[in-house]
Amino acid sequence: MSLTVQTEQRGDMVVVSVAGELDMATAPQLQDQISDLLEKGRTRLVFDLAEVSFCDSTGLSVFVRAKNSTDDAGGTVRLAAPQRGVLRILEVSGLVEVLHTYPTVDEAVSAQEPALD
Repeated sequence: MSLTVQTEQRGDMVVVSVAGELDMATAPQLQDQISDLLEKGRTRLVFDLAEVSFCDSTGLSVFVRAKNSTDDAGGTVRLAAPQRGVLRILEVSGLVEVLHTYPTVDEAVSAQEPALD
């Protein structure tokens, strides 16, 4: 299965809608899209995962790299609407909290930044 990636500007956030299987074969495509966004100064990203049917460790590493890059630039990464299987992978890996995961895109876009201690 292939991967499709579409972006949409929503306020100061960029919603990156991902569909298909995110694995070793398709992760570079998403990584390229993220790199393009970061080069354009887009550092507030919401990944819409509603149409992602599978995500392996390679896919997870793309999100972790995106978070590290956006953190360095003062931005943020949020995940939205993962299907049950993808959510389970995020939970088991411990990334569901690190990557700020929300049930819907609207909630991810409108969420307030966590308070810094």
